[in-house]
Amino acid sequence: MNTDEYYMRQAILQAKKAEKNEDVPIGCVIVYQDRIIARGYNKRNKKKTTLAHAELDAIAKASKVIGDWRLEECTMYVTLEPCQMCAGAIVQARIPKVVIGCMNPKAGCAGSILNLLQMQEFNHQVEVVRGIREEECSAMLSDFFRELRKKRV
Repeated sequence: MNTDEYYMRQAILQAKKAEKNEDVPIGCVIVYQDRIIARGYNKRNKKKTTLAHAELDAIAKASKVIGDWRLEECTMYVTLEPCQMCAGAIVQARIPKVVIGCMNPKAGCAGSILNLLQMQEFNHQVEVVRGIREEECSAMLSDFFRELRKKRV
């Protein structure tokens, strides 16, 4: 298992926490100097707010650890392609690299609908790596929504 796969596995473990809370299973970890300094998972249903995304949770925690809003030497690992809100936060936090598990063709803003992370018009662009443990990340989401539909019937 390479480094990206290892850290994505850690993000998947965070996503499973969201799933236990009946939230969409999205997880995130932020790595600094080869160690995880922040973990986050989706808590929108639990906290009843649109702002409780895994990436925002992890960015807030990482900023506390670093002692700055700039996360210029960090790498983010996230199980699902960031939305426009999270992609904007990633650019604002100056995170240089984001590793994505699976893409989100309905709401993704790291290449699916838009690519906010690599727009030349912004003062910061992000290196993006896609498809790390993609099948596992995608299956986790598909399974979650399949079970959710069964419960609603």
